[in-house]
Amino acid sequence: MQQERHNRYEKARILGARALQVSYGAPVLVETDQTEPILIAAEEYDAGVLPFTVKRGTN
Repeated sequence: MQQERHNRYEKARILGARALQVSYGAPVLVETDQTEPILIAAEEYDAGVLPFTVKRGTN
C-alpha cells in the first residue's frame, strides 16, 4: 500500500490524534521499543498503518 502524501499540518493533526489514542490505551499497531505516545504515533505513521483519512476541499 502506497502511503498518501500529507502536508505538515495534516501530518501534525494525524500524529496528535493518534498519540492521544495511544495515551488512552489504544492498541499499538507496530512493534516498537518506544514508550512516548507521540513517538509511537510517528513510527506508525512512517510504517503506513494508521487508519486515518484526510478529506480536502474541492476549491
